[in-house]
Formats: sequence, structure tokens, C-alpha cells
Amino acid sequence: MLLFFRLLVFSMAKSLRSKWKRKMRAIKRERYGEKELARLKKVLGIEDGEDIEMKNIENIATVVDAKSIQANTEDIPEEKGIEEEEEEEEEENEAEKEVMEIDEVKQSYSKRTLRNEHGNYPVWMSKREVKKRSIGNRKRKQKVKRKRIQDKQKRKKN
Repeated sequence: MLLFFRLLVFSMAKSLRSKWKRKMRAIKRERYGEKELARLKKVLGIEDGEDIEMKNIENIATVVDAKSIQANTEDIPEEKGIEEEEEEEEEENEAEKEVMEIDEVKQSYSKRTLRNEHGNYPVWMSKREVKKRSIGNRKRKQKVKRKRIQDKQKRKKN
């Protein structure tokens, strides 16, 4: 009985749909792999018929060992003269003074209606919230309009 239960547990998770999707992904992987290889060869300037060897890659890129890089950095003196340090400090100060000023365009939204000067709602607000706000704003306008009319009528009576 226990053996039968284990067989059911392991065989239940594989549906036909998941098998089909796995198969189709494998096919896509092959197809996209060929396309990617062709694109890489085109970028590197390799013809389709040519077979590239690693020796030919030296024409495209320079290969350098870590040891040679370390040897080159040891040759450079680390001590700098006082004049060189002063020149570097002056260059840094000039660079700080020449910092580019960026005009930040801040959207100013009304706290009550949440609209900007063009009448648009913020980007982050959902459509449902926009609709809800627009209905509320419309009702508020109508209420204010009615109140103004009533105030005018009271003034005429007095």
C-alpha cells in the first residue's frame, strides 16, 4: 500500500500541459541559440562558412595576463610631488564649481483635488481612483456653485 501511494505522489505532478510547455521551451532554446550565434558572428565580422579559432581572436581583442598588469603598476611611482598634488586639488575644485545645474521639474499637485496645473492626475494614481476623485470633484464644484447662488439670492433679499 505504501509503495502504491509513493508512485501516485511522484506521478501526479506531471501534467500533459507542463510536458508540452517543457518540450516547446527546449525547441525555442535551440532556435534562439542558432539566431544568437548568427548575430554574434555578424557582430564579430565572421563569415558563415569560416571556422574561427582562438588564435584569430587576437585581431579583435587584446589578451593580457594578471601578472603583466601587476608588473606595469609596480613600475609607476606612487609618490607625487607637492606641485602635482596642488594641481590635482585645483582641478577638483574647478570640477566642483562647474557642476551642472539641473532644472528639476516638479509637478505641483493640488492637495484637495490631486490635479496639476494642466488638470491631469498623477501617473501613480489608478484609473479607479481617478474616476472616484473626478466624481467627488464634480460634486464639490456643484455644491460650491449652489452655495454661491444661495448667497447671491440672500444678498438680493436684504
